[in-house]
Amino acid sequence: MRSRGVTLVQLKSAMGKRTKKVGICGKYGTRYGSSLRKIVKKIEISQHGTYTCAFCGKNTVKRTCVGIWECKKCKKVVAGGAWSISTPTALTVRSSIQRLRRSKNEA
Repeated sequence: MRSRGVTLVQLKSAMGKRTKKVGICGKYGTRYGSSLRKIVKKIEISQHGTYTCAFCGKNTVKRTCVGIWECKKCKKVVAGGAWSISTPTALTVRSSIQRLRRSKNEA
């Protein structure tokens, strides 16, 4: 296939290589050290990902700003963690509340 004197093979080899390990943290280059970049990579992947909505069950919850999470399907807005939809502390509190409710209902 020829297009204005450039073949398809030449176009593929002219394209830039993708990152092998760094992923989303490639934008930082060699700055800040590898350990910090690995920590930031984990955080950035979790904050840019989608989560399951507790109300409609779809995998459409995305972060709009720090601590605010919105479901694109049912338009529900939930307050959560800064980087993930629920923090470890929130999970502990939720399980404690459920345990207390169960013990109250049984008694």
